Amino acid sequence: MTGRSIEDVLALEPLPQKLTGQVALVTGSARGLGRAYALRLARLGADVVINDLDLTANRRYDEPLTPGCETVVDEIRALDRRSIGIEADATNEGQVRAMVGKIEEEFGRLDIVICNTGGALVPGPSVASEVPIDDFQRMMDLNFSSAVITCQAVAPLMKRQGRGRIVLVGSQAGLRSQGAGGGTSYSVAKAAVHHYTRKLASDLGRYGVNVNCIAPGWILSSRAVAGGRNDPETRDRLVQEIALGRLGDPEDCAKVVEFLCTDLSDYVTGQIIPICGGVCLF
Repeated sequence: MTGRSIEDVLALEPLPQKLTGQVALVTGSARGLGRAYALRLARLGADVVINDLDLTANRRYDEPLTPGCETVVDEIRALDRRSIGIEADATNEGQVRAMVGKIEEEFGRLDIVICNTGGALVPGPSVASEVPIDDFQRMMDLNFSSAVITCQAVAPLMKRQGRGRIVLVGSQAGLRSQGAGGGTSYSVAKAAVHHYTRKLASDLGRYGVNVNCIAPGWILSSRAVAGGRNDPETRDRLVQEIALGRLGDPEDCAKVVEFLCTDLSDYVTGQIIPICGGVCLF
């Protein structure tokens, strides 16, 4: 089972407009999981800022968009929401601060931030005693530093507003020492994201800002499919680790993002929520 495509989901009945009047920023959202989060927030009524290094990144993995749309920005606008796209490097503090300034200038507010930039891009040994230090640094920059830079850039605005929602994106790899995929450097970087979530929640709670983290498992994103995750042999092997007996799809994660960005989670902060079908049970 691979789940419904985003196009199938968009054909369903509209979601309750719980986020009408709110503005969301999703980093790393030109494709894949970030795209799913952005579309979900738009369907809930939010205006959405799409950020990525390349706003046409979906083409790299042959990820189809809604017919007639060239970018995720177009998809958001097709849902009758305001949207702008900003090409910026989330690991670059100056670029991120400039992006947040542009958002405040354009929209006057920022209610929701999804720190989705990241990935397991480092090949080589995954044995902790052998991983090159450069691999650790690359994974920390991409997965951890990008989240810290984004959160620090948006925190002053959210403090002034007296409210906000921040969702960081960790991984099942940051919760398990064995069999989680991604290698040691990626796992350690995501574990850092998890604990930073707790520290940031402690810091910002007094200002009315909820901070939580999702930890996806084996999800069929476009990049994962391109990398062979949905090939029968690979899929069957991975499913053996999953209590629910299937791989996840981006909408499985987007539903939890909805929970964390709406009034359903008003009294939830500092939590790491696995979205893994039970992989973390093994």
